[in-house]
Amino acid sequence: MSSFAPESKGSGSTDSSGYQEFDKADATFFAGIGKIPFKPDAGPAETMVYKHYNPTQVVMGRTMEEWLRFSVCFWHTFRGTGADPFGFPTLIRPWDDGSNTMSNARRRLRAGFEFFTKLGVKYWTFHDRDIAPEGATLEETNRNLDEIADLALELQKKTGVKLLWATSNLFAHPRYMNGAGSNPDASIFAYAAAQVKKCLEVAKRLGAENFVFWGGREGYHTLLNTDILQEQNHLANFFRMASEYKKKIGFTGTLLIEPKPKEPSKHQYDYDAMTVIAFLKTYGLDKEFKLNIEPNHTTLAGHGYEHDVAMASAFGMLGSVDSNTGSPDLGWDTDQFPMDIKNSTQVMRVVLEQGGLAPGGLNFDCKVRRESTNLKDMFISHIGAMDSFARALKCAAKIKEEGVFAKHVEERYSSYRSGIGQKIDQGTATFEELEKYTMENGEPTAASGQQEHYETMMNYYV
Repeated sequence: MSSFAPESKGSGSTDSSGYQEFDKADATFFAGIGKIPFKPDAGPAETMVYKHYNPTQVVMGRTMEEWLRFSVCFWHTFRGTGADPFGFPTLIRPWDDGSNTMSNARRRLRAGFEFFTKLGVKYWTFHDRDIAPEGATLEETNRNLDEIADLALELQKKTGVKLLWATSNLFAHPRYMNGAGSNPDASIFAYAAAQVKKCLEVAKRLGAENFVFWGGREGYHTLLNTDILQEQNHLANFFRMASEYKKKIGFTGTLLIEPKPKEPSKHQYDYDAMTVIAFLKTYGLDKEFKLNIEPNHTTLAGHGYEHDVAMASAFGMLGSVDSNTGSPDLGWDTDQFPMDIKNSTQVMRVVLEQGGLAPGGLNFDCKVRRESTNLKDMFISHIGAMDSFARALKCAAKIKEEGVFAKHVEERYSSYRSGIGQKIDQGTATFEELEKYTMENGEPTAASGQQEHYETMMNYYV
């Protein structure tokens, strides 16, 4: 997860005539674009239609909408400007004057809900600082957030779009340059806690089904000035307080931690799924939190695309997925839309095996390329990704229904179903028994892993 890029103030004003048409409560932001239809027979150049995603189609007892639970992230989609470390903003939206004002925030939010509705998704996600500007004091900032939350609640009720999860931006402001929950300064730790407290209250108010923590700067750049044990102890205390406050206010959403190995820190404490799981178990927090996995972060950690999704699920801790991808040849977090059917199928195999993602979902933590400047590109990118996962769901369902992979994997581990193997599996075997077994049975014969066989089977389905 990464938040919006800093925006230039621009020359526009929220009071200027150029934006008055968008200040109306019934303003149209995407003129000429209707609700995206399902058209399975559409040609290759028809990209403003769904060819595979049919929300009411039943797959293995549930509708596609129930299995996939798509969500649009507010930060990339409505705060992204196309700016990168080497170039200025390219994505200039007609309703956005570039200012960090409340009137501009209201316009962005109304544009967002028109987009969600026309796209046909049922969920959205946000950082607190995406939707409402910071004020001169925390009190002013909280008032701003409350005011925008009022509008968000109104728009949710009007459209039926729900909040999949909210999160606090604890990394963009200069105060967090050395981290938030792991910051060496207790006063900054306290400020971050106050910010999360408020965001949890807003999340409850908006009916959020989850709440995410992304440790963008919870890590270090050099060990020369870092006490890593103290920082992780403090971070665990931060999470513990968040869990306690969640219960105190009656917020029933799932708390999620999102792993990432690096960027912007050289090393981040939530490196990958196994690191986070170990952290949570070490501090006794594994019953309070699950994981929000972003596959682009997984590949940054040196793993395969689906690795962290499968690992978190295996330990019963997969809560949600930030469904994006990257370019491995670039080696940094590019937050691209997922268009690879094989990768998506691997993710959906895990989702089907664990019985779904609810109350989590597939959140498109993605941004259009800085060269994709048309308003239609905002739609096409999401449509393509949603179709990719719809195709993947059908592929994964066929794999599960036919059971070929399951049968082969079961055969591969069949030696653990009886005899000495069963005792090993149950944890009742001893070294003495295993030595005796080996002495009696001699050198074992290693079986082929048949990797190419499995890969060829996957190609059959995809």
